[in-house]
Amino acid sequence: MRSESLSDIMFFLMLFFLIVSTMVNPSVIKLVLPKAQAGQTVTKQNITISIDAQKNYFINNAPINYEMVEPELTKLVSGMEDATVVLRADNTLPVQTVVDLISIGNRLKVKMVLATKNS
Repeated sequence: MRSESLSDIMFFLMLFFLIVSTMVNPSVIKLVLPKAQAGQTVTKQNITISIDAQKNYFINNAPINYEMVEPELTKLVSGMEDATVVLRADNTLPVQTVVDLISIGNRLKVKMVLATKNS
């Protein structure tokens, strides 16, 4: 009788951890961020633009064509006070790809922050 209750507890613990682990990041875009020695942590994330290694663009985890990035970003930042865009780019991308997005942010007068991971 005692071993049955122990196995029940183990089963419920396993089930609990499986459910919790899938809820941590349900819609994660696979990126390998560039490394930095020191950085700044952004606590208030307004808008996130992500680019994966295949040059797929995402705004707030929603896929989007490159041609639609500027109009969509314009729509999102209108009415926002002190909008910040966190740019998450895969480290294998050419620098020009990142610069193109930063220039969009400059045209819209939006603060752009490049996300990195600590080494």
